[in-house]
Formats: sequence, C-alpha cells, structure tokens
Amino acid sequence: MSKRRINKVAIIGSGIMGSGIACHFANIGVDVLLLDIVPNELNAKEKAQGLTLENKSVRNRIVNEALSAALKSSPSPIYHKSFASRITTGNLEDDIEKVSQVDWIMEVVVERLDIKKQVFEKLEKHRTPGTLITSNTSGIPIKFMSEGRSDDFQKHFCGTHFFNPARYLKLFEIIPGPKTADSVIDFLNQYGEKYLGKTSVIAKDTPAFIGNRIGIFSIMSLFHTVKSMDLTIEEVDKLTGPVIGRPKSATFRTVDVVGLDTLVHVANGLFENVPNDERHELFKIPDFIASMMENKWLGSKTGQGFYKKIKNEEGQSEILSLDLNNLEYRKKKSAKFATLELTKPIEKVIDRFKILVNGKNKAGEFYRKTFAALFAYVSHRIPEISDEIYKIDDAMKAGFGWEHGPFQIWDAIGVEKGLELIKSEGSEPAPWVNEMVALGNTSFYTVKEGASYFYDIPSKTQQKIPGQDAFIILDNIRKSNEVFRNSGVVIEDLGDGILNCEFQSKMNTIGGDVLAGLNKAVDIAEKDFDGLVIGNQGANFSVGANIGMIFMMAVEQEYDELNAAIKYFQDTMMRMRYSSIPTVSAPHGMSLGGACELSMHADKVVAAAETYIGLVEFGVGVIPGGAGSKEMALRASDSFRKGDVELNVLQEYFLTIGMAKVATSAYEAFDLGILQKGKDIVVTNKDRQIATAKAHARIMADAGYTKPVKRKDVKVLGKQALGMFLVGTDSMEAANFISEHDQKIANKLAYVMAGGDLSEPALVSEQYLLDLEREAFLSLCTERKTLERIQHMLKTGKPLRN
Repeated sequence: MSKRRINKVAIIGSGIMGSGIACHFANIGVDVLLLDIVPNELNAKEKAQGLTLENKSVRNRIVNEALSAALKSSPSPIYHKSFASRITTGNLEDDIEKVSQVDWIMEVVVERLDIKKQVFEKLEKHRTPGTLITSNTSGIPIKFMSEGRSDDFQKHFCGTHFFNPARYLKLFEIIPGPKTADSVIDFLNQYGEKYLGKTSVIAKDTPAFIGNRIGIFSIMSLFHTVKSMDLTIEEVDKLTGPVIGRPKSATFRTVDVVGLDTLVHVANGLFENVPNDERHELFKIPDFIASMMENKWLGSKTGQGFYKKIKNEEGQSEILSLDLNNLEYRKKKSAKFATLELTKPIEKVIDRFKILVNGKNKAGEFYRKTFAALFAYVSHRIPEISDEIYKIDDAMKAGFGWEHGPFQIWDAIGVEKGLELIKSEGSEPAPWVNEMVALGNTSFYTVKEGASYFYDIPSKTQQKIPGQDAFIILDNIRKSNEVFRNSGVVIEDLGDGILNCEFQSKMNTIGGDVLAGLNKAVDIAEKDFDGLVIGNQGANFSVGANIGMIFMMAVEQEYDELNAAIKYFQDTMMRMRYSSIPTVSAPHGMSLGGACELSMHADKVVAAAETYIGLVEFGVGVIPGGAGSKEMALRASDSFRKGDVELNVLQEYFLTIGMAKVATSAYEAFDLGILQKGKDIVVTNKDRQIATAKAHARIMADAGYTKPVKRKDVKVLGKQALGMFLVGTDSMEAANFISEHDQKIANKLAYVMAGGDLSEPALVSEQYLLDLEREAFLSLCTERKTLERIQHMLKTGKPLRN
C-alpha cells in the first residue's frame, strides 16, 4: 500500500475556527485551499465601487475578510506572516472542483447537521476517491453526517476536532465513524502528533466526545457550586487559575473569551443528548446564565460578560465584575484565602492538591466539593466516552490547558482520599474504582523503567501508555538516570552517550547554582559522554538571569563580586560554544535574557515552535551582559557586506537589543538573528523536543565533532558606527521618544557593538568584546535609575520605563 502524504488540504468554512485551522496547516508547511460561500448581496462599499455580485472580489469577500481578520487577531494564529502565502482563498461555487487536487478535505461550517450534509453532498461530486474527508464538529454525531454517502467516502471519513485557537491548544480529537478504515484512524493519530504538534486522542462517537464532555461538566458543576457557596467570580477565578495548574484566565474570564453562547450551546446539546447521564440535571442552564443570555452578555464578543471593561471618571480603563446575586456590575474585589497562602512555597502544582483539599476555610470546602464531583464523574465516563483513563487526562490537558488531568490530580490527592471526598459529598464512584483498590492498586498511574503505565480496567493490570517511544519524559527518568544534582539543576543520562542538564530553579532562572550546574554538565560530558542537551519540560525554558541577585550586589555596592558573577556568566556561555562536545539548547515558551544568550552560544538550537525568545535586558536598565551583546556584534560581523550596508546590518542587530524585541514564535527568531538558518531547527510538538535534541547531539558527535577555534576575526566598525548610533540616540531623546536613561543604556550598547571608539574598522577577539560588554553592564548597575527599574521588575514582573 502506498504511503499517504499530506501536501495540500482544503478547508471548507472560513470562520474563526476554519481560518485558524488553515493558518496552522500553513504553519507546518502545507498548502491550503480555504473556501466559503458566495455573498447573496453587495455591501455598501461594493455598491459605492459599482461592483456586481459577479465580481471575483465580491464572490470571495466572505473568505478573504475572514482570513484577514484571523491574521490580524492577537495572539496570532500563524508562526510567521510570510506563511500566509501558503493559503489560497476561493468560494464554493467557482472553486469547489479544486478539492479534487487535495489530499485532505476538512469541513468547518456551522454546527448544523442539515448544512453539513449538504456540503458533503457537493464535495463528493468533486472529491478524488481515497482522499481523506473529515469534519471539525464539536459534538454532532459522526454517524449521522456520513449517511447516504458512498462506501469510499465513509471509509475515509471521520471527525477531526481541533480546539480554538488551533495554533495554541494541543488537543486533536479523532472520532471514527461506523465505517472509517482503521488505517485512516492510525494515519490521523500519527499525523496529528508528529506533524501538527498535537496531542492526538481517539474518541468514541458520543455527545461532545471527550474534551467538551468533561470540560463542560466541570464548568457547569462549578456554576452550581458558585451559587450554593455564595462565591464571587473573583474568588472562583483565584481558586481555579494557576494555583491548580489552569490558565490565568481561570473560569469566568475563559468563558468571556470563548463566548457564553458557545458554552450554553454545548451544554444544551449535552442536556438533550445524554438523558442517562447520572449528572444529567447539572447540564441545565442556571437562572443567572439564562439571564445573561437574554441580556446578550456573552463576553468579549459583546463587550461584557462576567467582566466588563469601562472608562472610569478619570478616563482610565477599568474592569468591572458581575455580581451573580443581583446581576449588576461592580468594582472588582480582591480574593484572598489562607489555604492558598500555604501553597506559595510549593513550586510544583501537583504537590499542592493535598494541601488544598485539606484547607479549613471556604477554599478547602470548594476544592473538596469540586474535586469530588469531578472524580466521580470521570470514573463513570469509562467506558462510555473512553476505555482508557489516560485519554481523558490527555484531553483535559491538551484541550483546556490543565497542567494535570482528573486522574492525575486524584493520584496526587491519593486514591483512597479521593474516594473519601466522593462519599462525603453523597456520591459514588464507578464500581471499577473500588475494585481497583480492592485488588491492591494504590494509584491510577505508575512509572517503570522510564515509561508511564496506566491502570487498564478490562485486564485489571498496569499497561504501558502507547506512543511514548518518540518522547523522552524527564519526570520519568529523573530519579533513575540522575548523574548530578544541586539546587539549580539536575543532570540526567538520556542514553546513547548524551547528557541533559535540566533547570530546577524557580521559574528556571539562571543564578549561581544553575551556572555551576551547567559547568558541571560540560565537565561530566567531556569526561564520560559524547554530547550535552540543555532542556527541561517546565512551563517555560527560562525567564533569564536571576536579577534579584544582581540587584542585591548592586545595592550593596559589591562591584568586585558583581564583576566576578558577570564574568562567570560570560565564561559559562562561552563554554557552551567552546567545549569539546556538541551542545544543544532546547528552548520553549519564555526563553528570555540569559536563556536567549545560552541558546545563542550552543552549537545547535532545537526550538519548540512556541518559543518566545529575546534579549530583554533593556527593560531592567542594562544591556545583555552574559555574552549577548558580544554575540550580536559577532553575528553582525558575519553578515557584513561591502560599503554602507555594514552600518545598516549592525543597526538591525543593535535595534533587536535596543527595542528588547521578543520573537512570538521560533520562526520569528530567525528574523531577529537569534536563531540561525541552516544550523538551528524548529519542532512543532514540544513533547518530541528533548528526544529530537538528543538525536542531533548524537548526529554531531557521530560526525566527528571537533572543539571550535576561538574567534579573533570579529569585524567592528569603531567610530564610524559609534558616531551613527550616538547621533541617533541623541535625536530620539531630543524628540522625547526615549528617556535620558534609555539614551544612556543605548549609548553603552553602541560602544560595545561598535567595538569602542577605534579610529577605523578592525578585527577583534570575542574576549575583547566580552570585556567591553562587562564594563558597560557594571557601569549601568551603578545608576540609580537602573536599580529602580530592577526593583520595579522584581515587585511587579513588568519593566519600568523612565
């Protein structure tokens, strides 16, 4: 049988979801044909231009406006603006025959069965036999959609449910129809994970599938709990946000963003279609939600929902909150609970749950009620919506942004404790849970030899979770493969002669212990291994250097110690480049400041597509002092051409630092000169990142890696460049575009990147530039304005401009 490949897809329907999916296929290099309906009347602008319904611009207006709106939205659905050129637009009358040329047709039209069936009837007339055809429905039964279609259509048809926004949410539910070929499901399962970068979950054809069935239950359960416990929306959002590993938008802000009407639509569908669900009544819309629907308080799309943004009497923006008792908006109230304070020292979310459910105040009661309801509900959904517990956990993590799924949370609390909570709330778990405990099983998950296992209900044994072979899960190997540990890092043996250095500091900041750990990792690798990966699987790679340490040294005027600390940072970065083994950095999420400098000095970067990387030191009143300023001067030198272009090239690198530019995807980092084409690579699925980084370290070692020769050929332009920069910063300050202190920082950076005030261009060593960089950094640390900025950043987490 020939191997199926996806070179071109057709997306039918260009709404928010359709355009988002089209952008994500473009993200991974696939050509996209995006089609929508033809307008049935002209708009005012078209009438003024004298156009008719036959003009192509009119006929493609709906699809073009929808895609344009998507590309302008924030956060962006696309990794790089140039990728939009991979999307071709058209309409379902003039261009439908083009679906004969694609490898996959996906329907993303309105959630109405009659309209979907009409679309499929039209598509089948032009579809080439063997082409994949799927629906992005969020809940309409797959079996109804393919009725009356040909055998070939039904064999290649199933549900493929993306979650919105398609770029950012990882869940990809695959729902087989009655006649879907196993080979189609297997292909989509692998394609979703490997190419789309998703967590593929094969779901049963049940109402709302897996993610929305559990997610909507969780929200509806919470709606009822809010009223019974008389909680405010601020209190609920405080309790259901980052403290339990959920998004910052928590519950009510998330509903505002998604749209209350969307939530109600799915909840109503569940109420109608799951009459035998033991919690059926819970899907009935509470009175306060019904009133909000009547008032059209649907959230962001209508300007108000649970929160409302207004201009106050001073003309400043202010967020009001909805009082659920009288449905009137009021000033936001602060929410504070002693139970949450107890979790502040606990870095890992998974370790907080035991404390939370034992809380003595309203917060503890809330967690006991909501977790009891959730645990009981998910236990009863097996085997209805899934035969395996891990699929439910995967769906909630990937589709709703939960750090831990329901069964993982239950394990963290303790299976027996969870049963106790369920019974204390007057509920009962599914019989299989009691049976599992009676057989001596004390957890739903176990780890053996670096692999994760789950409790398999039919066999009553722990079975290996499939699909792990392409991944390296650091949580699973950390204890058994540990080579070295200090308070900042753990160094693990990844196997095949490759080490990994994993940051373990708060927010993965780079301080003394992390730097010591990095040096130790190089020492060990050079002695006994073949390569080194610097990677972790936290929420972010690293937010940068420990500025608190810098602040304390500067305040105490311990400049010799600060000089030594900065030199140690620089030397460690240089060791990443000039060790005798290949080094591979694996940044993801926030990779800022010192983390960016580290990646720029590795032999190779294997970046996750969702990497937000940049040199942001200007925000705290300094220049990059961990070899970043030097490195930008070096990269500018490597890009130089003849004549005046050299100044332009240098200016681009200067502005990347001076404007604290941060790439909003790894692909944008190539534009900023932070990642390098032909050397660094991007992986779409973050779960594969460590394994891919390890493979590249192994490839470099096998190719005969040789320690690089230190550079002494960096071309700097001296006074010629310095003069240009100083004139520019003077003009910017005079026009009030930058402050006097901003000008001072920029001038220090200019001095470093110009190579000082040399009378003519010259070739210098990296060490020469490092010394200039360190001197400039230290001089800025003596400035009162700099210390004010650092202090502000430490207090608020936000940069201060002055």
